[in-house]
Amino acid sequence: MKFFYIINGKTIKTWLLVISIAFVTASILYIQQLASKSVFSTDPGPKAIYKVENKKNELALTFDISWGETNAIPILNVLKKHGVKATFFLSASWAERHPRIVKKIVDDGHEIGSMGYEYKNYTELERGKIVRDLAHAKKVFDTLGIKHTPFLRVPTGNFNKNVLKVVHSFGHTVVHWSVDSKDWLNPGVNAIVENVTQNAKGGDIVLLHASDSAKQTAQALEQIITWMKKEQYKSVPISDLVNNAHIKSKEIK
Repeated sequence: MKFFYIINGKTIKTWLLVISIAFVTASILYIQQLASKSVFSTDPGPKAIYKVENKKNELALTFDISWGETNAIPILNVLKKHGVKATFFLSASWAERHPRIVKKIVDDGHEIGSMGYEYKNYTELERGKIVRDLAHAKKVFDTLGIKHTPFLRVPTGNFNKNVLKVVHSFGHTVVHWSVDSKDWLNPGVNAIVENVTQNAKGGDIVLLHASDSAKQTAQALEQIITWMKKEQYKSVPISDLVNNAHIKSKEIK
């Protein structure tokens, strides 16, 4: 016995439409998955960490310092008062001028990261100038007794594939951020606190500043730490945050 199936043009069009919709939906889901990755990458090249998958309710408070000597000490005092450890990214030119503050940062148990020597946009520099800046910074940190700075925050926060490759070849891993406090804008203590507390989750890296341009950070930090304790978040240095954490990647231009 033979069976014959008769399929008209309308049925074919319907099935083609269903298949097309399914394909588009799958593509969108795939793109969204890529967009949710936790690390900038030149896949399969060097990576720039800005967040990790962390199930321990840990996050990293990080402070950039490139100039001034007024705000760093009050911020260090707040951290010490609450027993909080953080990572400080220092421009080596600043560190060279303020060795006593650098020593206090180290003595208080915080982690030191590099921001190179001069605070210049690496994406506007040729490879040789970036290498010289990194080498100058290393020499300064060595002189200050800081022999190992595995993490680097690119000055101005701007980087591309070429910058990542140069920095990686020099032995650093670039650390960006996933939560921006915008404290350098001095928008008010409450605004700084909200910028952090409304967005930070376990595994996030929080950008703060201890340069003199950020005049409200120390006061905001008190409230941020109080919120962290209430929500049972723990601040850890970058090295602890990335240790045994699951790191993903996404491509950058």
